[in-house]
Amino acid sequence: MSTPTPPLNSSTVSQCVNLDLINAQLPGYNGLHWVRTDREGYIESIQPMRSEKPPAPCLEQWQEMSLLDVNGDWVSLGGVDLQINGALGLAFPEVTDADGDRLQQICDRLWEQGVDGFLPTIVTTSTDKIQRALAAIAAWASHQHPQQQTAQILGVHLEGPFLNPAKRGAHPEADLQPLTRDRVNRVLGEFADLVKIVTLAPELDPTGEVISELRSRGIVVSLGHSLATAAQANDAFDRGASMVTHAFNAMPSLHHREPGLLGPAILRPDVRCGLIADGQHVCPIAIELLLRSANYGKGVFLVSDALAPLGLPDGVYPWDERQIEVKNGTARLPDGTLAGTTLPLLTGVENLVRWGLCDVGEAIALATVSPRKAIGLPTLTVGQPANLLRWSYREDTGNLSWERLQCNRHRNRQSSPTDP
Repeated sequence: MSTPTPPLNSSTVSQCVNLDLINAQLPGYNGLHWVRTDREGYIESIQPMRSEKPPAPCLEQWQEMSLLDVNGDWVSLGGVDLQINGALGLAFPEVTDADGDRLQQICDRLWEQGVDGFLPTIVTTSTDKIQRALAAIAAWASHQHPQQQTAQILGVHLEGPFLNPAKRGAHPEADLQPLTRDRVNRVLGEFADLVKIVTLAPELDPTGEVISELRSRGIVVSLGHSLATAAQANDAFDRGASMVTHAFNAMPSLHHREPGLLGPAILRPDVRCGLIADGQHVCPIAIELLLRSANYGKGVFLVSDALAPLGLPDGVYPWDERQIEVKNGTARLPDGTLAGTTLPLLTGVENLVRWGLCDVGEAIALATVSPRKAIGLPTLTVGQPANLLRWSYREDTGNLSWERLQCNRHRNRQSSPTDP
């Protein structure tokens, strides 16, 4: 009988052909599990642990495995960011055909920050700029391969221009547009298949035609930058809206007589609320109220809402025709208006755990499971690329940290001109 391959530590994982994890906690699963990947780097099986070693039938195959005992740590897919406005100095509304190298650098940086996929978010700007950015992103994203070790562009999130001027926040008022079918079709142009989410203020279209039109095209409708009443929000949800953009921000506060759009969103099991957990956009008390009332990952997912200076130091940066100042990861306009953040998505996971607002598994799921479900992507299941994160929690400090678990699977499955 051949000698079993000894367990590996994380520093040697990068030399593996394939990787088998034992004693792992997984978001959405109960107890410890064994995760096996195949030679091409896909998840082959997920089974409960019945002992400290993989099930007996696999013992004879140990010589072909690279075992890693994670000793009860959490293992997840990487994060998915459904609202990110730019990075490394490039704002997504400004993307042109000449920005391919910069988009690749952004994808690589987000991968380093634990993100598997994201929706470049185009905020309110002119129709011409939106069309130019959509064309450039579509052309570049068509060349991505799911097995590359880089964050994947999953589509685009249009945050505007169909927003209520009274709740526009940092969006330029001059570029806001009426919410009509004609205007929406003009903005989407030939790129409706690329757009995955549109944030809009439903009260701007009393007929409700636009939401129905967008849903017929397979686009997720998210309510935000809005003064919608609870009745208007419920009507929008009845028509197919299924998301709320950055809960609490750019919308009326919850009120005991008029709960606005957030109240019914929390109560509806088919609606998920995006949340920025940087400690500036929403205070921890309000975050805890939202998490508890919306049943954590079943009704909430984390977003970064990161702006173009993500990955750059604090300072003053251009933002459309204006400037923003970044201090400690928070970006504001000169008049003090909160514009966004420059903190990575997974910082929100670490914050929720450090603040004691939810347990480790729930916090991880908010950035890795819930956003995938919100746009209909598979979660941690057999057949998915094994782009895995290992999360370690220290009870003595309350700190949560993560690292990527990688294999050299990409030698075996490279992108080529003949790939479908």
